[in-house]
Amino acid sequence: MHAITLAVADLERSAAFYTALFGSEGSGIIGTEYAPTDTVAGGATAMFTLDDGLIVSVYGRDDMRKDSSVELGTDPSATIGHFVESRADADAFLERARAAGATMLEPPYTRPWGMYSGFFQDPDGHLWEVVANPGMGAPSDATPE
Repeated sequence: MHAITLAVADLERSAAFYTALFGSEGSGIIGTEYAPTDTVAGGATAMFTLDDGLIVSVYGRDDMRKDSSVELGTDPSATIGHFVESRADADAFLERARAAGATMLEPPYTRPWGMYSGFFQDPDGHLWEVVANPGMGAPSDATPE
């Protein structure tokens, strides 16, 4: 997988949220010269390339609907997973999400099998899980409490 494109209600708001979350300006909002019509999607988007090369892009919901010819639901039906090396890294990422304006869900916790994780939703309700998992082979200080 090389890219994840998230349909968003407000492109400027989402670009600001992900800039704060990732600590990167990314591409900024690009493609505004390609204006939408009643039947054709516009080209405005913002893209963020993560350390592992994955691109997270945000794209207007109406444009995504026009591009795909699919009515988009509003409830999250998938989780975007972000794996980090330690419990401290997970807590720091969750704090950046909170500071950027995420809706924080239940507090993070350590599961019986040792995985420490927490959930939040971005301004459009996309569900994120931040995970420190000692079983994934990365160094971790996640230990059962």
